[in-house]
Amino acid sequence: MSGSGHKQSSSVGIEVAIRLVEPVSLDVDFAARAGELVALVGPSGGGKSTILRAIAGFEKPVIGRIAVGGQPWFDSERGIFVPPRQRRVGMVFQSYALFPHLSALQNVVEAISARPEADKIELANEYLARVNLKGLGNRHPAQMSGGQRQRVAVARAIAREPDALLLDEPFSAVDKVTRIRLQRELVELRSHLSVPIVLVTHDIEEAARLADRIAVLHEGRILQMATHDQLSRAPVDSSVARLVGIRNIFSGRITEVVHDRQLLNLQWGNSLLEAPYRDGLSAGQAVTWCIPSDGIVVHRRDRPSRGEHENPVFGVVDEVFQFGQTTELTLKVEDPDAHPLHCSVPTHVAARNEIVAGADLGVSLKADMIHIMG
Repeated sequence: MSGSGHKQSSSVGIEVAIRLVEPVSLDVDFAARAGELVALVGPSGGGKSTILRAIAGFEKPVIGRIAVGGQPWFDSERGIFVPPRQRRVGMVFQSYALFPHLSALQNVVEAISARPEADKIELANEYLARVNLKGLGNRHPAQMSGGQRQRVAVARAIAREPDALLLDEPFSAVDKVTRIRLQRELVELRSHLSVPIVLVTHDIEEAARLADRIAVLHEGRILQMATHDQLSRAPVDSSVARLVGIRNIFSGRITEVVHDRQLLNLQWGNSLLEAPYRDGLSAGQAVTWCIPSDGIVVHRRDRPSRGEHENPVFGVVDEVFQFGQTTELTLKVEDPDAHPLHCSVPTHVAARNEIVAGADLGVSLKADMIHIMG
């Protein structure tokens, strides 16, 4: 999606604070700054798409407020509800939602208003060029690939010169190679837009690649909103940890708070681990903690581990799964009360280290990657 044409702007972002009962129960409050991309992620049925429909005006909340560019589109206290056709919003759907009887050019022209016909055609061609469809304006949707149809949908959305861009699972209907290409093009397109973008996706990896911040939704509520790095390293609870793909979630007990070294001693089964200090925790307190897979370092099997604060843990490899250049493994810890550890290594390292089911293996849990959730 190349960068020709005008740069659209919105001096203020989008603010959403709504409660909605039908078609799903929602109670959410979030904002996206101008030029920021916020991703909504979570299980199906959690209300992600309904939030977009409420912003666009297709669903009316019970109470709350939606403001875009500083202008209220919905305000229950003031009795404001701007009809969908009057909201300057560009929306891209998973199913493209193109007019099948119109060409790509005509689909984009339909989104341009209040201009002479000749200017509309010129602008529509410009928007098609911006999404790498120059010269394909005469093709109808049935004559285009899924990726090309999605590009037309994006061109049509930005042709509205929107104050907000809403993307509802925009890349889920295309193959992986096309999806990655479209994601890259969206990143490039963003440099020419200064409007808030709200992306709905079920794919946490896609959200991590594209979003400035991610809102994790569950049962109609935002559990946590942060960058992907913050979510991965410091989820607020086990629900968020699971939703962002963390598999190593355990129970433990604080045995000592070492104030002078700013660390905690954490009892996990038979293992005593060091973890980062956190306010509000005391000795004897039961806690839930987690560690991402990249916080687990696999020892070489031909030499002992080294390092003072490695939190060494030993066990037997239970399962090994090779996924191309990455091998994932499950380690049964030498502790009847401890759950298995999940980690991954490059496949060539697994082969060199002779990591197979039944092999003895040691790992280190990086102290600074252990996160105590409470």
